[in-house]
Amino acid sequence: MKNIQVIDGADNCTYDLYAATEEEFEEIFPNGTNVEFIEDYFDRVGEKRAIEITGNLWKRLVNKSEAQGIHDTLFYQLLHKKHYYPTKKESEMVALGVD
Repeated sequence: MKNIQVIDGADNCTYDLYAATEEEFEEIFPNGTNVEFIEDYFDRVGEKRAIEITGNLWKRLVNKSEAQGIHDTLFYQLLHKKHYYPTKKESEMVALGVD
């Protein structure tokens, strides 16, 4: 299992961690990416599949104090941040200045 940090657009976002199976993880973060936007994921795999996989994730909330690392980040309602991650690899993030 790998831990995905979910960051959403709410002011009171808690940056929860969810455990994903290897298969789920590879589907959400293909080709070595480690950043994804939920809207892109839905577009890529279709609504039915995306709902199935995210529904599985929500059942596996990880206690942060017990987590064995954060493996990738999934953004919700934050498409305005997408231009910072053109390759969807955190190590290649582009610092474009302050919004």
